[in-house]
Amino acid sequence: MIRPSANSAARPIRARFDAGALRHNHAVARRPAGSARLWCVVKANGYGHGLARVVDALADIADGFALIELESAIELREAGVRQPLLMLEGFYDADELPLFAEFRLTPVLHRLDQVEALRAAALPVHLKLNTGMNRLGLEACELDRALGLLADRADVTLMTHFADADGRHGIGAQLARFHDMRGDRSLPVSLANSAALLRYPEARGDWARSGIMLYGGSPFPEISAGELGLEPVMTLESELIGVRDISAGDHVGYGCAFTADRPMRIGVVACGYADGYPRHAPTGTPILIAGRRTRTLGRVSMDKLCVDLTDLPKVSLGDTATLWGRGLSADEVAAAAGTISYELFCAVTARVPWVEAG
Repeated sequence: MIRPSANSAARPIRARFDAGALRHNHAVARRPAGSARLWCVVKANGYGHGLARVVDALADIADGFALIELESAIELREAGVRQPLLMLEGFYDADELPLFAEFRLTPVLHRLDQVEALRAAALPVHLKLNTGMNRLGLEACELDRALGLLADRADVTLMTHFADADGRHGIGAQLARFHDMRGDRSLPVSLANSAALLRYPEARGDWARSGIMLYGGSPFPEISAGELGLEPVMTLESELIGVRDISAGDHVGYGCAFTADRPMRIGVVACGYADGYPRHAPTGTPILIAGRRTRTLGRVSMDKLCVDLTDLPKVSLGDTATLWGRGLSADEVAAAAGTISYELFCAVTARVPWVEAG
């Protein structure tokens, strides 16, 4: 096996994980939740932050964890996690049910055949109702049959997911549909995602599901994470590995996508789409160099991106570049790139090393 020598320097990119910020954001979610319990959503490797890191940081304060991947749930149980584990897509095949029973997993059931397969398994369940998002969920005509199959259980929770709690449609129509389907049944409910938890107290329910807000991202396009009192858990940073002067008319990067209209000073940062930075981020995407705000230039390449240093004469090789996180919201970077912070977090690749925030 080829190994780097003991004196070779590692590539400077790194992701900083701030456990204190994660716990702070959990406290922010706890306030509007009131008496409701909180599922901490840790699917997709803890929204890209590292499942073990996230769960360890929340181990003593989380009411339960919600995820999708069976292997990740088993990993948590084998690591000693005792809280309820909610499997948001349930099981995919009835052959998985012995594992659900062995590792005490709570499936979300969204089809009648799942309910029928589960009848013999002594597990708590969430029944997901389709109230208008039209992805997964039981229809109104299926709910009586499902509850009939589960009639001998005292551990059934009704659940739905809002399509536009962060937008102009709100939750009114879906919430009314949910209450119509629930009728006079006194079953516990799980309704609110991060956006609904912050905006709609009527959707608090018995269990809320805090997701993006735990990681310091805003669920609202028009309200910043800082305005919500949230702190970034991930800071993606690297360094300047090149600096040069260019003339008016010179191009930068692949495809000559940026052309200088004046003499400029540019820098090269060791970060590219192979690290998870969005390739489609255009010229002008914000970035911090040595704590000073500037912009990207030209196309993002696999391992590098270019930045404008023209108005930052004092920065130099080795200075820190903050791609997003502390000092620069991932939501702002995502908006410039035409995406959302969820995607930025989940896209960080395995070659980026993680360090604890100091």
